[in-house]
Amino acid sequence: MKLALITGASAGIGKLIAYHFAEDGINLAIVARREDKLQEVKKEIEDKYTIDVLIIVADLASAEGPTSVFEKLKDHEVTHLVNNAGFGTNGIFWEMDRKTELQQIGLNIAALTELTHLFLPQMVKRNAGHVLNIASTAAFQPGPYMSVYYATKAYVLAFSEGLSGELSETNVWVSVHCPGATRTEFAAVAGIENKLLFKAGSASAEAVAKHAYEAMKRGKVVSIHGIGNALMAFSIRFTPRFIVRMLTKTINK
Repeated sequence: MKLALITGASAGIGKLIAYHFAEDGINLAIVARREDKLQEVKKEIEDKYTIDVLIIVADLASAEGPTSVFEKLKDHEVTHLVNNAGFGTNGIFWEMDRKTELQQIGLNIAALTELTHLFLPQMVKRNAGHVLNIASTAAFQPGPYMSVYYATKAYVLAFSEGLSGELSETNVWVSVHCPGATRTEFAAVAGIENKLLFKAGSASAEAVAKHAYEAMKRGKVVSIHGIGNALMAFSIRFTPRFIVRMLTKTINK
């Protein structure tokens, strides 16, 4: 069966991207740790659309997580891979729980890289496919008090652009979407829902998911949701780094 694989699909942006695939009649494999939430998404989608939804319960931050997903889908043709799963933390780096910080790197970087390495060869062999990686506007600058999270998203952006260059002579497309502050579970998990960034205004998950999906369909390599976010990302190129660090530190503190 041909299908789109979406990680972190139990809620937020990942769940809503799944709906866009469903609207286009594309079967789904949705991945997350919470089976009850995945079952809810499966029922909602299959009740509304004539597609099949496979659920895969996996902890992608674990060493065996990505390979377990690949093994469960080895008899299927994954035409789209959406690396959406990720989380952030907020605080003074050396006071943060070391295990949590390493899990953040494992999920945001290692799992994304491994899943792409596992599924991309099939796409290249077929000379067709899409990879959509969800980064963040955090990818464009350092982030005091969220240093690990910002660094992981910088990796996702650079990795995606690099892959796009390698695949430029094929019909396999890599896109990276960079949302700004978005109203999802992310802020609560990271402990930043009351920070200046979210108080100043945030986008709906619906708007971000639609923007990311449509940019992927157009084959756009880097997409940023919102004119304000796009201007911010562009202006950083011309702003002294010490000012960028100071501003981000103020926002995150």
